[in-house]
Amino acid sequence: MALVNAGVVVLDCAEPEKLALFYRQFLDAEDTDVAANRVEIRSADGTRLAFRRDANATPPSWPRPENALQAHLEFMVEDLDAAERKVVGLGGRPLEAKDAPGLYEERSFADPAGHSFTLRRVPPLAPKRG
Repeated sequence: MALVNAGVVVLDCAEPEKLALFYRQFLDAEDTDVAANRVEIRSADGTRLAFRRDANATPPSWPRPENALQAHLEFMVEDLDAAERKVVGLGGRPLEAKDAPGLYEERSFADPAGHSFTLRRVPPLAPKRG
């Protein structure tokens, strides 16, 4: 029997209800646990995130070093442009103006509370032939 049943990424923030709403809408997720100081969500693919109230939470300053990266989320998408429109429409903001150089096509954003995350393009699988 497994010792750990599941893992949850928890982001500290001043307003967990508002941050949970952003990710719930972005991931088409649903609430799984709501308490006075914590909200947990799960998306259809099983991604689990929780948001914990911390009145003293300070948004990360990434890429500046003062209050460097505290957590980093990465979401795989097939259409970067469509995903970016949804993120910005929900109140997220781009951290970089254009695609980052490198092996993958990806873009960096901050959620409404300042946590950084990346959208990474995953090419659709080609149908098998023959």
